[in-house]
Amino acid sequence: MALKGINAYKKGNLKHEVASADPHKLTLMLMQGALDRLAYGKGCIERKDFEGKAEHLSRVSAIIMNLRDTLDLESGSDVGENLFALYDYMIQRVTDANVQNDLNIMDEVINLLLPIKSAWASIPDEAKQEAYEAQRQKRQAVV
Repeated sequence: MALKGINAYKKGNLKHEVASADPHKLTLMLMQGALDRLAYGKGCIERKDFEGKAEHLSRVSAIIMNLRDTLDLESGSDVGENLFALYDYMIQRVTDANVQNDLNIMDEVINLLLPIKSAWASIPDEAKQEAYEAQRQKRQAVV
């Protein structure tokens, strides 16, 4: 009974965090969510809870697809194109891990995603502000 209250509190807190987060924070939250779901999926495989594994890995794929599909590929940056290809690869590997129940493949995806999350977290505030301002100006020019 107490767990239901705790889970409801967590969901409410998460909704508040999402509502008040900037795009940079949302991206970090998505990356952390994918890493958490990968860890849960690994636990499910170890316990032979294949239904739970499928649910968690499905969410991982959805999160990584969201990360991939929100990349700015119009800027012509190699970084965006390379990240797109890497996210695509991760999605395929998550599918492989799901089909094969392979913990090593899941570790591979974790080891690919962790450095991206770390790099994203280390972006200086000044650079974030410059990016937000450039996006704002870009949107205003379109309107």
